[in-house]
Amino acid sequence: MARNKFDVDERLEAPFNLSHLKRSMVYIRRHRFKMLLALLLSAMASASGLFGPKIMQWTLDDAVPNRDVSLLFWLALLFAASVVVGILFTTIRSRIMAHVSQQIVYDIREDLFSHLQKLPFSYYDSRPAGKILVRVINYVNSVADMLSNGIINTILEFVNLIFILIFMFKTNVTMSLMVVAGLPVFIAVILLLKPRQRRAWRHLSNKSSNYTAYLAESIDGVRVSQLFSRQEENIGTLQRLVESVRSAWMKAVTISFTVGISAELLSQIVFTLMYIAGVYWLGGAIVSFGVVVAMGQYVSRFWQPIINLSNIYNMFINNIAYLERIFETMDEPVTVDDAADAYELPEIHGRVSFQNVSFSYEPGIPILSDISFEVEAGESVALVGPTGAGKTTVVNLISRFYNISDGAIIIDRSHDISQVTLRSLRRQMGIMLQDTFIFSGTILDNIRYGRLDATEDEVVAAAKAVRAHDFIVEMEKGYYTEVNERGSSLSQGQRQLISFARTLIANPKILILDEATSSIDTKTERLLQEGIKVLTAGRTSFIIAHRLSTIKGCDKIMYVGDRKILETGSHDQLINLKGLYYRLYTAQSKEMGALEPIIS
Repeated sequence: MARNKFDVDERLEAPFNLSHLKRSMVYIRRHRFKMLLALLLSAMASASGLFGPKIMQWTLDDAVPNRDVSLLFWLALLFAASVVVGILFTTIRSRIMAHVSQQIVYDIREDLFSHLQKLPFSYYDSRPAGKILVRVINYVNSVADMLSNGIINTILEFVNLIFILIFMFKTNVTMSLMVVAGLPVFIAVILLLKPRQRRAWRHLSNKSSNYTAYLAESIDGVRVSQLFSRQEENIGTLQRLVESVRSAWMKAVTISFTVGISAELLSQIVFTLMYIAGVYWLGGAIVSFGVVVAMGQYVSRFWQPIINLSNIYNMFINNIAYLERIFETMDEPVTVDDAADAYELPEIHGRVSFQNVSFSYEPGIPILSDISFEVEAGESVALVGPTGAGKTTVVNLISRFYNISDGAIIIDRSHDISQVTLRSLRRQMGIMLQDTFIFSGTILDNIRYGRLDATEDEVVAAAKAVRAHDFIVEMEKGYYTEVNERGSSLSQGQRQLISFARTLIANPKILILDEATSSIDTKTERLLQEGIKVLTAGRTSFIIAHRLSTIKGCDKIMYVGDRKILETGSHDQLINLKGLYYRLYTAQSKEMGALEPIIS
C-alpha cells in the first residue's frame, strides 16, 4: 500500500508538458490587473534608470568641456529625478507584487487543501503524511513566487533588454554590435545545460521530499522511538537522507552556477573588447570619451538582464518539478464521491443490508468476498474475529470510506449508499475510529466538533453519558481546558472518552464503535458500558471490541474470517454452537483468569 515511503523517490505519473503551465495561468488571471500595473511601474522605473548613462555622456561631452554650469545643474537635477522616480515606482511595484504573491499562495493552497479533503482513505494509506505536507507548504510557496514575481521579472528583464538595446544603438551602432555578438554563445550554453538542469532539480525535489517525510514521521513517533531507544538509528537514517539532499543540491547548483558563470564570463570578455575598441577609436577621434563611458555602463546593464534571466530560468526549471507534483495531487482522482445523480438521504431508521458485497484494497487481493447480512434498525451488532479479518473494513464500507468492488449496501431497504450524497449519509452516522484524534483547542470544542451548533448543556450531557464529565470538571478549567494537538496532555482513556462524546453528540441513527474501549482500564470500562447501553438504545450500532466481554449484550455477533461472515448469532447461541466464536471467547476468558462465566 505505501508506494511512497520516505526512502523511495516519488515518480511522476506523466511527464511535464506545457498544459501544466497553461493551467497555472488561472491563478495569474485573477490578479492580472495588479500585475499589469506592477509591470508598467517596473518598466517606467527601468526606463528612468537608463537615462543615467546618457546623462553621463552629455555631462562629459557637453557640460564639462564647455564649462556650462547651468547645463550641469539641470543634468544633475534630471539625474536625481530619474533616481527618485526609479525608487518610488520600484517600491510601489514591490508592495503590489508582495500582495499578489501571497494571494496566489492562498489560492493554490486553498484549491490543493480542498481537494485533499475529498480524497479517499486509500490515498492517505499509500503515502507518508510528510510527502503530502511538503507539497501543500514548500512547493506552493515556491511555485507562487514563480507565477507572480517570476513571470513579472521575466517580462521586465526582456523589456529592460529592449530598452538597453535602443539606448545602446542610439549611442553607437558598431560598439553595440560587438556587445550582442556574444549572445548566441550564451544561448547555446543554456540549451546545452537545460536537460541536465531539469533532471538535477527534479532529483533534489525527490530527496527533499524523502527528508521531509521521514522528519514528519519521526516527530509523530518520537515517543515510540524513545521507548525503544531508537535515537541513534533514527539520527543515522536522517543523516543519510540529509546527505542525499546535500549531494543532490550540490549537483543542481553546480549546473545552475555554470549558467551564471557563463554569462558573467561572456560579459567580461565583451566588456574588455569593447573598451579596447573604444580606446582605439578614441585615439582616432572616432568616438568621444562620453560615448565610451556611456557604452561601458550600458554593456554592464545589458548583461545584467541576461544573467537575471538565466537565474529566473533556473528558478523556473526548479519550480516546474514542484508544479508537476502540485497538479499531480490535484489530479488524483476522487474515487469516493457523489454520483452524478446522487440524492440527499432522508432521515433514516437505520436498517443496514449487505448484498453480496466484495471488496479489496488492491486488485487481486480480496479482503471481503460475497458477504451478505441484514441488521434491523435499532439492533446492536458486534464484529469479532482474528486481526486482519476485515472487521474494520466492514464498518468503513458502511460509512463509504471506500467503494465496494461488487454488490450493494442498502439503508432502510431502498437507499443504495452509492447513490446518496456522502454528506447526507455520514451526518446520520456516529463514527469512532480505532485511532482517536484530539484537536488543539478546548475540550468543549473537541466534543462540539461532532455537531458545531451543539449547546454547552448538550456537550455536558454527552460527556456525562459516556462517563467523561467527572474527569473533565476536575481539570483546571473544566470544559474550557486547552489540550494540545492529538491530546498529548490527556491519557489514552480520556482521549477515547472525549472522542466518544464527540461521536455521540451528533445523535446518529447508525453508531460505529471501532475498538472504543481498547485503552480504558477495567473500572472505566464498566462505567462506559452503562453509557453505551443508554446511547445505543434506538440506534443501529456496529461495535468492534478486543475485549469480548464488552459485546456480550449485543443483539447479534458476527464472526468475520476467511473474507466472509462465518458465524452469526447472539452470545449464548454462538457459545452453544461451540464453533469459532466459542473457541475465541473461551481462550480469552482463560487469559483473563476465567473471571466471567461463559454463558451469562
